Amino acid sequence: MNAVLRASRKSIARRMLLSTSLCVVLVQMLVMSSLCVWAQKQEVVWSAQEKPIYDQIKTLRSLPDDVRARTTKDIALEIRVLPASENKLRLANYLASRATEGDFGHDTLQEVATTLAGALQQAPPEDKPTVSVGAYLELAQLVRYEHVRVSLDVPQFKAAMAKLEADDQRRQEADFTLTDLQGKKWSLKELTGKVVLVNFWATWCPPCRKEMPDLNALYQRFKDQGFVVLAISDEEADKVKPFIAEGNISYPVMLDPGRKVNELFQVEGIPKSFVYDREGKLVAQSIDMRTQKQFLEMLGQAGLR
Repeated sequence: MNAVLRASRKSIARRMLLSTSLCVVLVQMLVMSSLCVWAQKQEVVWSAQEKPIYDQIKTLRSLPDDVRARTTKDIALEIRVLPASENKLRLANYLASRATEGDFGHDTLQEVATTLAGALQQAPPEDKPTVSVGAYLELAQLVRYEHVRVSLDVPQFKAAMAKLEADDQRRQEADFTLTDLQGKKWSLKELTGKVVLVNFWATWCPPCRKEMPDLNALYQRFKDQGFVVLAISDEEADKVKPFIAEGNISYPVMLDPGRKVNELFQVEGIPKSFVYDREGKLVAQSIDMRTQKQFLEMLGQAGLR
């Protein structure tokens, strides 16, 4: 009996410690997020060495994918040799946010992540509370979801990794009911037995628009095998309906104008996609735009081939 009581107390203590740790992480991230909003309002002045790099990053979306991959890697190396500064970290973070918009190769992502980690390590302490807020989360996403490797043993990075873990747990437990553009209601937890891809997107988002034809082709290919796409936009119907009709998108599209489902899934940037297998387990997710090949890899983790 005493052994049972001791085991029960240890279990309760572990749960309390986990809850306390998570609360600390969330408070840290809330403070960091507030600082990030403040930082975004500050005017950025680029040096003569920095401005051409910034302009290059801005034009990446206009390049063919093969050229874009090489250019992204070259820019990462250019940023790496810049003197340590707040702007170096800005450039590294900006590049990282663009490097996941498609399939530019693991080597490219590794170079980008190495540059971002180095910029975080080099940034003067007085700069870190402002610029590094999003950078730590960006780097954590590259490590957790794109499987790059970095050496960064600091509390801010650990907090970012812990936040992603907590977010994924919420997504695993998430449920919602939304109505699609044809008036049909869809509930995530009622789709057990099917492979479900939840996609967050918007009409104004270039990477979202780029991936939609591939996603539509995969829906047509696998829908008879129990594949369901739930595409969620936080826009109004008068913007979404004409866009979907013009693009001949056949998978279910639903609206979340109050962003309740976006917030449930902790969606801060789009596109984002989450794949659940037939048992309702979250097995794959993307932090940005995916190609058809990358979507196929995600669906393969749910057993759909």
